[in-house]
Amino acid sequence: MTTVKAYGAINATDPLEQLTIERREVGPHDVLIDIDYAGICHSDIHTIRGEWGPITYPQVVGHEIVGRVAAVGSDVTKHRVGETVGVGCQSSSCRECAQCRQGHDQYCLKGNVQTYDGVDVDGTITQGGYSEKTVIDENFVVTIPESLDRAKAAPLLCAGITLYSPLKHWGAGPGKRVAIVGMGGLGHMGVKIAAALGADVTVLSRGTRKREDALAFGASRYVDTTDAEAMKELAGSFDLIVNTVSAPIDLASYLTLLDVDGALVVVGAPPEPFAVPAFSLIPARRTLAGSTTGGIPEIQEMLDFCAEHGILPETELIEVDDINAAWKRVLDADVRYRFVIDTKTFR
Repeated sequence: MTTVKAYGAINATDPLEQLTIERREVGPHDVLIDIDYAGICHSDIHTIRGEWGPITYPQVVGHEIVGRVAAVGSDVTKHRVGETVGVGCQSSSCRECAQCRQGHDQYCLKGNVQTYDGVDVDGTITQGGYSEKTVIDENFVVTIPESLDRAKAAPLLCAGITLYSPLKHWGAGPGKRVAIVGMGGLGHMGVKIAAALGADVTVLSRGTRKREDALAFGASRYVDTTDAEAMKELAGSFDLIVNTVSAPIDLASYLTLLDVDGALVVVGAPPEPFAVPAFSLIPARRTLAGSTTGGIPEIQEMLDFCAEHGILPETELIEVDDINAAWKRVLDADVRYRFVIDTKTFR
């Protein structure tokens, strides 16, 4: 076992603090990664606070990881020492079920192993990327294209793929009218990716302070969701709506914005259940669906797509000692649009 510095939680309520954790020895198919950057995702906060269910403490979160390969196991063929690589939300799966065989390990029928707060291959609880190093099976490590700025790329491993996957699955592209609900860490990536896919993109967000950003990122229209008349005029306007908001919203009102056969896909996960009247779906054969991240092949596809189109998240680089302050700013919606931790700043 290797002892490394990390930043994590000892319970659901106290501020995060510097810890030491152990990483398993590098096995035949493992990759040891020196972590350089780790993105802060709202999921990290939900998890630590126990809002998505009980967890095991101490817990180190972070599933947007970019670093360099420091060592490889004897049987590793996919990665080499010195390569810039990434790790996203899952770090293992059964690799045998129907979903895994199709490359959809995010939907592993036996349950994949999450990069943090999962049960690792050695029976220990997985610990995430707010740390100096990690050890991951080579099959769950992706290559970061050289043209992507390493200091900005980490949020692609969650925010990027969380939007890319449903946009691709539901056919966002030329001739498709796509709305992105919310323009935070997830939503702003949805705007950039949907626009690059060739869709006509509308942003639906509270207030007007992000209007100019939305248009700069590729949206053709921005609508303030607090403007009842403007929202009413959008009835039947969209083929696809992706909801990125992690707070309760009136889904029924958004379903009315879909055309016949349109789909509203939920990727933001509030703790409270949704209430959806049946007749917001039935009369226009609308679909209400959910989507998680993506499988390893799709994550690599997304990274290559972003490299080809010059897509990167908008980020603010912080030091390790700033993590608690950054979490507060995330909760206050005071970030445009994603924090990235420089993990070389451990003391």
